Amino acid sequence: MKKYIIQSIRLTVTLSVLLCVVYPLLVAFVGKLSDGKGNGETILLNGKVVGYANIGQKFDQPQYFWGRPSAVDYNAAGSAGSNKGPTNPDYLKQVSDRVDTLLKYHSYLKRSDIPSDMVTASGSGLDPDISAAGAAIQVRRVAQNRGLAIERVNKLVEEHTEKPLAGMFGPGKVNVLKLNVALDELKK
Repeated sequence: MKKYIIQSIRLTVTLSVLLCVVYPLLVAFVGKLSDGKGNGETILLNGKVVGYANIGQKFDQPQYFWGRPSAVDYNAAGSAGSNKGPTNPDYLKQVSDRVDTLLKYHSYLKRSDIPSDMVTASGSGLDPDISAAGAAIQVRRVAQNRGLAIERVNKLVEEHTEKPLAGMFGPGKVNVLKLNVALDELKK
């Protein structure tokens, strides 16, 4: 019995050192090698920080691209999904209301044209990206509200679309904050 207690204590101490000291230090070291030096990638506009690239923000003005809906109203301190299933009546109403809002501002669309990421919140509630299709359906509205040619806004979307990993893993995506900052930096 004493043998097993000593082995258990050794294992506990070893795993505690490994998982509570070595692993966090390794993660912090790797983070310091990343673009944001482990502090997150900040996005600047006119020399001022306007947000982080990996945290979604609310954009609801017609001259901006809108991001994915948030279950936590874009509160980074309370990241979470809604935990409502696809048969929940409240959830279905919420999605239906989002579809109606999109159709109100995009009268040229049909319900079937709307990508699901534009009406459903992500698991974190803070997804900074939308699908390339989600950006494409908004080009006309953004161009009209900014007095820009549709081709110019399309080109900007194309420049800010990240292709799937290795050309095959996951969908193409667009970081909404980076795209909107690029729009604000455009010269007419």
